[in-house]
Amino acid sequence: MSSKSRIVMVAGSASHGSGAHEHPAGCALLADLLNKHVRGVEAVVHRGWPDDPDAFDNAAAIVVYSDGGGGHLIIPHLDQVADIMKQGVGLAILHYAVEVPKGKPGDCFLDWIGGYFEMHWSVNPHWVAEFTLFPEHPITRGLKPFSLEDEWYYHMRFRENMKGVTPLLSTVPPESTLQRPDGSHSGNPDVRKAVANKEPQHLAWCVERKDEGRGFGFTGGHFHKNWADENLRRFILNAIVWTAK
Repeated sequence: MSSKSRIVMVAGSASHGSGAHEHPAGCALLADLLNKHVRGVEAVVHRGWPDDPDAFDNAAAIVVYSDGGGGHLIIPHLDQVADIMKQGVGLAILHYAVEVPKGKPGDCFLDWIGGYFEMHWSVNPHWVAEFTLFPEHPITRGLKPFSLEDEWYYHMRFRENMKGVTPLLSTVPPESTLQRPDGSHSGNPDVRKAVANKEPQHLAWCVERKDEGRGFGFTGGHFHKNWADENLRRFILNAIVWTAK
């Protein structure tokens, strides 16, 4: 058995044409950086949910970068993932993969990573988010202030009173992000009120779970070209390594 920490990355299909939702390419890039530059780590990538029942054996963390919503590739496997989580395995969820339906999938995500994109509550505009201050945390180590255009989801559904949730990337979205009419992903009275009140929105966060596992959620990651940003790469690689302990 390898002494290295196994990080199992699950990449959904590329789904938006060239340059966006390039899940296999994004996972391949992150796995390559981890394997080349982080000692004691072995990252492997599966395209789609692995058929092999042993795929997650001895995993320190699972990373899911895929499309989400009702067709989320994790939904048919919630019970399998619940069993893996009970063993203290970390879970990192990137971009559209943070969206699951309300009910059992949403409750699982609240438990495993502390929050998720809830339809008719959260929104998915494209905008330039500016990050100027970061909390003291291993995931934010080495970050400098940066701004990036992405499809930054916000107004996420978090655990009640943010219990156990540590915000990592937070900013106040401009009202221009709510120009679309209300809809399942575009706007609602609650999010409009929050933005009008200039309430900071958390676009990435982490939790330490009672089962001793760790969870991480990140709403950016729409454009493949954004992996060229050194701060973004550092942040996500830090997060994956932290989630895998």
